Amino acid sequence: MQSFYQALDKYNAANGDLAKIEENKLWETYGKDRAVLCLDMSGFTYLVQKHGLTHFLGMIRRMQLATAPIVKRFNGEIIKFEADNLYSCFNKVEDAIQAAISINIALQAMNTMTEDTKDLFVSIGIAYGKILLIEGKDMFGDAVNLASKLGEDIAERGEILVTKEAKAKLENKDEFEFKPQQYSVSGISLEVLKVLY
Repeated sequence: MQSFYQALDKYNAANGDLAKIEENKLWETYGKDRAVLCLDMSGFTYLVQKHGLTHFLGMIRRMQLATAPIVKRFNGEIIKFEADNLYSCFNKVEDAIQAAISINIALQAMNTMTEDTKDLFVSIGIAYGKILLIEGKDMFGDAVNLASKLGEDIAERGEILVTKEAKAKLENKDEFEFKPQQYSVSGISLEVLKVLY
């Protein structure tokens, strides 16, 4: 991460054409085309108020332990767990969608074995595009912002929402079934697809 910050510092210190050169260096070093998956746990405020922070922290840990092997099984990279969120990326959109479906199925199975107060529910957003990827540390870009917006703010409990750009990258267009959805968020109109599974 330090080398990324140093590259940003060089960019900040440059002007005009030199700034463009430093920006290009950033993209050459860290730029990757990736499917980004952002997951958010549902019900944070309610659960903390009703059962306390320790209860919810325990649930976050269970989510981490359940999702990490699934992301890896579908060739994904976990970038970070932050609060009750998972940020990960994949080379292929197919793998990101399969991982998202498998996560929801795994959590549903886990919920049958726990008391209701410990049931885990998530919402997931998937986007695709060129991002700045600092492997295992962080990622930045429009695809990260969109996946985060979909997973954290728009998707309902158990939903997987995918951008049109991500769907366009599927090698087999008939592998998954989608339902088109339209949202307006912060003055932006979003056309996305809900994964049906």
